[in-house]
Amino acid sequence: MTELQRLRDAFRTALDLPADAPVDDLRYQDNEKWDSLAHMSLVAAIEDEFSVMIDTDDVINMSSFAEAARILGKYGVDVK
Repeated sequence: MTELQRLRDAFRTALDLPADAPVDDLRYQDNEKWDSLAHMSLVAAIEDEFSVMIDTDDVINMSSFAEAARILGKYGVDVK
């Protein structure tokens, strides 16, 4: 499984979305399930999935799927 697919799965799981839900264009609060509480669950799921510890600034800036992929790159995870 690619890192991109792993990130997609983390989003779907944390946000309680169907397994085939498109997430690549997802943005914070565009989906009713991605609220502040779900955001913290999402961050925890991403940290667990990729064995990283995301710093506070990156947690705050993680405003979309694309931004999450970019942020993971800072931690050595090549999401493509």
